[in-house]
Amino acid sequence: MPKVLGVDPGMHETGWAVLDGEPSSPRLTASGVIRTAPATPLPLRLKAIHAQLAEVLRAHAPQSCAMEEMFFTTIATSVRSTLQARGVAVLAVAQAGLGVHEYNPKTVKLALTGSGRAEKAQMQTVVQKALGLKEILRPNDVADAAAIALCHARAGRVKAMTLLDSWGTRA
Repeated sequence: MPKVLGVDPGMHETGWAVLDGEPSSPRLTASGVIRTAPATPLPLRLKAIHAQLAEVLRAHAPQSCAMEEMFFTTIATSVRSTLQARGVAVLAVAQAGLGVHEYNPKTVKLALTGSGRAEKAQMQTVVQKALGLKEILRPNDVADAAAIALCHARAGRVKAMTLLDSWGTRA
């Protein structure tokens, strides 16, 4: 499995997680959260998210990056700030020469639990077990980033399979 960076962008907290290892036994090699203070002017908050994520990309050199597609049921102010944070995260990834693979929340839940309606606690437990961790990842943004990276790693494993016809040749 190539090294995968999962990112859960947010204005206040942007979670990130780097997974590596064999597809059957991925391991968490690094994770963290980028925090910005609400009292800080917006341009400086965006600059901090970009700079810190760019440093994560330099330090861990992932081969791919996955982010959750934006899905909102909250107020417009939250939507706007999250989209701005996501924009600078996508910029940092693009500047590192990577594309961004997007997965909607239902797809991530389905890939990890078998149900597109899984609760957060169930998702956290699945991530903990899949990565062989002693404890659930905290804060939630880091756990979400790891879930997105796991979803991408599993999707890549499926895409890498070669379909063979009944004669054993590529379909």
